[in-house]
Amino acid sequence: MSALPLLLLTFLASYLVGAVPFGVLVARWRGVDLLHHGSGNIGATNVGRLLGRRFGILVFLLDFAKGALPVLVATRWLPTADVGPDVLGVTAGVAAFLGHLFPVYLRFHGGKGVATGAGAVTVLVPGPALAALAAWAVLVSATRYVSLASLAAAALLCALRLALPPHPWAPEQRVVTGFCLVAVALVFARHRGNVRRLFQGTENRLKEAPAMVQFGKVVHVLALGLWFGAVVFFTITGAVLFPAFQKEAAKPAAERPLWFPLPAAYDKAPPSDRFPDPLRLEQGSRAAGAAVGPIFPWFYGVQAVCGLLALVTALAWASTLRGRAHTARAAALALALVGVAVGWWLERKVDELRVPRNNFTDEVLRSPAPSADMVQKAVEARAAFGAWHGYSLIVNFLTLALVAVGMALAAQLPTAPPPSAVSVNGQTASAGREAAPVEAGRG
Repeated sequence: MSALPLLLLTFLASYLVGAVPFGVLVARWRGVDLLHHGSGNIGATNVGRLLGRRFGILVFLLDFAKGALPVLVATRWLPTADVGPDVLGVTAGVAAFLGHLFPVYLRFHGGKGVATGAGAVTVLVPGPALAALAAWAVLVSATRYVSLASLAAAALLCALRLALPPHPWAPEQRVVTGFCLVAVALVFARHRGNVRRLFQGTENRLKEAPAMVQFGKVVHVLALGLWFGAVVFFTITGAVLFPAFQKEAAKPAAERPLWFPLPAAYDKAPPSDRFPDPLRLEQGSRAAGAAVGPIFPWFYGVQAVCGLLALVTALAWASTLRGRAHTARAAALALALVGVAVGWWLERKVDELRVPRNNFTDEVLRSPAPSADMVQKAVEARAAFGAWHGYSLIVNFLTLALVAVGMALAAQLPTAPPPSAVSVNGQTASAGREAAPVEAGRG
């Protein structure tokens, strides 16, 4: 089959699948007209508000599947020789997404596309999509605002898609990148009313269920523990690794292991008192730096993710609960996250200064009789590198101290609300039953 008919058939089939209004069908099965109850939206949020959490989750999974399956079929089982799997997959994803937004079965009165779009992008870009889904779950638990969580997760998806691939706009990447941006733009457009109500403070929130409070605490403790553990582990690794390599480097050539020979350039007197004495210690520092260097992106990446998760949950508690512990926790973790950002920037600065430091040092070491100017340039480059490296160590220890404060305050996490008194938009309601149908509201 040629390219154009294949694309048209893929688009049509995917649109018809995406247009299936699972929310309306599930609500009708339970005797509720979804279009005339609650917010009138056909998505999982309105279903969950009217019929209860179980049915909301069911509709979310069905809407997710109708976005994922067409893309999966298009990229894995359709002939793509004349089109390419990315083009065919994006065509299926766009069609399913538009089907949910403008379903022909409901006279083009559709939903907001979060679940269906999530299904499509999970197949196309699984890593960023799973991170966005995790962020959505955490934000829903922390803020109880489904709309805010959806918009933040969509923005995170775009940021990751643009940041992770080396060249997101390369010919082989631009189709998927463009789809992510367009899909997120449509999600934001469909949430215009929600954004307005968020600013006005009138947006609906999910009820304060004990399970959500418990989930938030689990996320907070896991994120904080991993954050603290990562900083402690890396700090200990650096403190142990550099002396270990320098100990091997301090040995004369005859006592060296086979895997760590002594080059002649390091086996002579130091050219200046600003160089290590003995000079061969420089080799140990270089070797340790080469071993630690590849860890830095993971080190700061893990810190950033864990810090955001811990801070979001802490801010939610600080804004809704009284108590110095909640305010102090949020302040300490916010400062710690700033420390991560500053530390990441300092690491980039140190990495830039490492190049002239090594180049000027190597020039001196290779020369049988280095000039005073050569030695001075090397000394200045080494001093600049050492100063900025010291700043990065100070920031690392300050961050560690702030995260330790957060760990200590984890002993005072909020308690779950009693089952008989949970809050819906600031009003007390019973949590013993599934939510009853609501005639009015926005979602």
